Amino acid sequence: MDNDASHTVNFAKPPPKAHLGIYDLAIIGGGLGGLALGIQSAKAGYKTILFEKERYPFHKVCGEYVSLESWNFLEDLGVPLSQMNLPIINRLLVTAPNGKELEKDLPLGGFGISRYKLDSMLAQIARENGVNVIESTKIEEVKFDNEIFTLQSGAELRCQSRIVAGAFGKRSNLDVKWKRKFILQKQNKLNNYIAVKYHIKINWPADLIALHNFKNGYCGISQIEDGEYCLCYLTTAKNLELSGNSIQQMEKQILHENPHLKRIFSEASMLYPSPVTISHISFSKKTQVHNHILMIGDAAGMITPLCGNGMSMALHGSKIAFEQIHLFLQNRVPRWQMEQDYEKAWQQHFAARLKTGRFIQKFFGSPVLSGMLISVLKPVPAITTRLINATHGQPF
Repeated sequence: MDNDASHTVNFAKPPPKAHLGIYDLAIIGGGLGGLALGIQSAKAGYKTILFEKERYPFHKVCGEYVSLESWNFLEDLGVPLSQMNLPIINRLLVTAPNGKELEKDLPLGGFGISRYKLDSMLAQIARENGVNVIESTKIEEVKFDNEIFTLQSGAELRCQSRIVAGAFGKRSNLDVKWKRKFILQKQNKLNNYIAVKYHIKINWPADLIALHNFKNGYCGISQIEDGEYCLCYLTTAKNLELSGNSIQQMEKQILHENPHLKRIFSEASMLYPSPVTISHISFSKKTQVHNHILMIGDAAGMITPLCGNGMSMALHGSKIAFEQIHLFLQNRVPRWQMEQDYEKAWQQHFAARLKTGRFIQKFFGSPVLSGMLISVLKPVPAITTRLINATHGQPF
């Protein structure tokens, strides 16, 4: 499988040989966290550059459900959510592999929107606010010397910046090059997952998000824009290997054992010629600062997809990071304090959520444990509400 989260083929010409100058902030990665950080920085008057290895718009592996805690923040960035007629999702359905189910109202709820649309809109807003968005460019080297970072892409492009933020997702070439701790860990239950995403057409309630368990994995479905649905599942690399490395064979042999998933796959009209995939996904703990680079979004730490809150965490993380970056660029705090305070604030907001997510994940993907969890939670809805609240935050 491809480590890349997108199968989009880019035919854009490479950037010309250039030294792009010295910036206040350079951002590696143009997903939600990177783009949101860039917009905040540019709006505050800082010279900002952002590098994205793909070309907008493009698809990403993602559940594409956003907690409503992010609504006001996105509108403040310039995304006209109130005018977009997006589906508001306020019910949750969880099923075990044998079909046993639990349905619960979501205390805060969320909305559905594809990364294809949202990332592209944020990229345009970033450009309009003065961010230098460089597409189709992979940063291969970052060096820090004498309080200045130098970023290099091959021999053709480099720039310098006072601050660098790493918003390059779940796993990147830089993670491997820097030998970050989660990269070096031996394969275990937290760090060897694959994910597969489709956009589909199906008759499904617009206000319902579902998480359907199967052996060693779970699959989510919820509506996005234009009456389409995101169907995205996470499973172990072992499941794929046992299925002859065939996604279609794995779906028939393993996912279809859950009657709910069998019905969805049989009734859905697939809107992609092939799914978008990503491998080597890790939910192991990560550091929020590495070599003086502030990590944003999944690069800083991943919550399990079943918690449905990764997109909001990336957006909120960008706000936390910018608060500290702003203080540093105003010469109000030294670099070490910016880094320390960012890591502390990130942990305060997200560490407990990630811990809860890892705990819940132990029950998912197991025919016995997921069924047991549903049996325990169904008669006591207050416990389910507490678990949901433990993986979500307040509007920011």
